[in-house]
Amino acid sequence: MRIGVLGGGQLGRMLALAGYPLGLDFRFFDPNSGAPVGQIGELVAARYDDEIALTRFLKDVDVVTYEFESIPLAAVEFAAARVPVYPPVEALAVAQDRLLEKQLFQKLGIPVPPFAAIDSRDDLSKAEREVGFPCVLKTRRFGYDGKGQVVLRGAADVDGAWATLGGVPLILEKFVTFEREVSAIGARDQSGNEVHYPVSENHHHEGILRRTVAPAPRLPAALEVLAMEYNRKILKELHYVGVLALELFQAGGALLANEMAPRVHNSGHWTIEGSETSQFENHLRAITGLPLGPTAMKGEVVMLNVIGMTPPLAECLSVQGAHLHLYGKAPTERRKVGHVTLVAGSLEALGEQEKAIASLLQTNGTPPLSHP
Repeated sequence: MRIGVLGGGQLGRMLALAGYPLGLDFRFFDPNSGAPVGQIGELVAARYDDEIALTRFLKDVDVVTYEFESIPLAAVEFAAARVPVYPPVEALAVAQDRLLEKQLFQKLGIPVPPFAAIDSRDDLSKAEREVGFPCVLKTRRFGYDGKGQVVLRGAADVDGAWATLGGVPLILEKFVTFEREVSAIGARDQSGNEVHYPVSENHHHEGILRRTVAPAPRLPAALEVLAMEYNRKILKELHYVGVLALELFQAGGALLANEMAPRVHNSGHWTIEGSETSQFENHLRAITGLPLGPTAMKGEVVMLNVIGMTPPLAECLSVQGAHLHLYGKAPTERRKVGHVTLVAGSLEALGEQEKAIASLLQTNGTPPLSHP
């Protein structure tokens, strides 16, 4: 079976690496002729609005998926008119627009911070009074890794934020004082069967995910169940097929939805070594009609992103239990070029391993990390 992947970054690369042992074949589409997937598979390099190139990409492809949510919707719709596309186009349309996303959460009874749609300076003036400070002004589309958003601490920040982001559809959200962010990742197949991974805890710096711990330490069992239930509601509502990640803020005894990702997700990279079946393999199983695999953990897990520079290979691999993944990307500032996963039988052992890896990553521009 041949799978077409829209997007040529590290997520597409890891999908293929999970699929080749299953006998699956891959073809990728990305505007960048130097995309990382070109190192491991066939790449069609062209603009997303090039229908001739898209038609060539789709030839003899059995199913199409996408590896990030900023793919132009028209390209995905073009593919969906010709071959099955999973996750469904509707899921991508919702995830691309923060307002539609929040409205979906509300419809399903999933709590969210107060928010308001912003289309003009007058809208912002009204919303700042209703939502209150502190708050966050965000573009409705194409924001990721902390881009496309400005924190407003008070009225003095409003004009500057409008000057920075105004001119495109925006959303204003109440700034949430939360204890931590967690991710609920689940997969649903074409028959509606589901599997869910243990909820993980995420740590960010400058809007970029730096560290994920699984399972989330000291997460009350009731919140674990609730996070999975919220994910399940979205899967069902969207007639979803594939892996879905839901990011949530834990605030006291409540969980507030931040955003969803209709794809395999950075906070699930730990599943490659830390789970019986990785998120990448389960995504492929779901979209190809294969049975979903078990998600039981193999131990305590920490995943550390490698940002900006390539770490010393020998030193990383000398740390027992360390699994280094490099994405074939040239290092630049703030760019994710790889990750390291650590798996151990106890939190104590995991802490020692993480300290050793974190010291190597700090020499390459990654800020200090806390340890279990």
